[in-house]
Amino acid sequence: MDAEGAGAGRGRGRGRGHGRGRGAPENPPPPPPPMTIEQLIGMQANLMQAMMNRMNNEPVAGPPPVQVHDKRGEFLKGRPPVFTHASDPLEADDWLKAVEKQLNIAFAATWRKC
Repeated sequence: MDAEGAGAGRGRGRGRGHGRGRGAPENPPPPPPPMTIEQLIGMQANLMQAMMNRMNNEPVAGPPPVQVHDKRGEFLKGRPPVFTHASDPLEADDWLKAVEKQLNIAFAATWRKC
């Protein structure tokens, strides 16, 4: 191939994507006219009907069952103190702290089982 033949097809003005406005329409098509309120309501009614049809045809599946962990048994295994009465408010506070400690232990034991 000679130098002229090697560059054939790659000269100026040839090739795709080069040049201004070639192949593009001079005036783009006008936008569609705006929808009337009746057309919008009709479209909405059709969508609602399609949704209702789909809901009626599909079986309703409930949420997956939730595993409930009863922590009362774990709590009672720790033999928490029983509160009867206290003349000193600090005794009630100590009881609350002891019960809270037992609850934390019961929760941790249940958490490890999961």
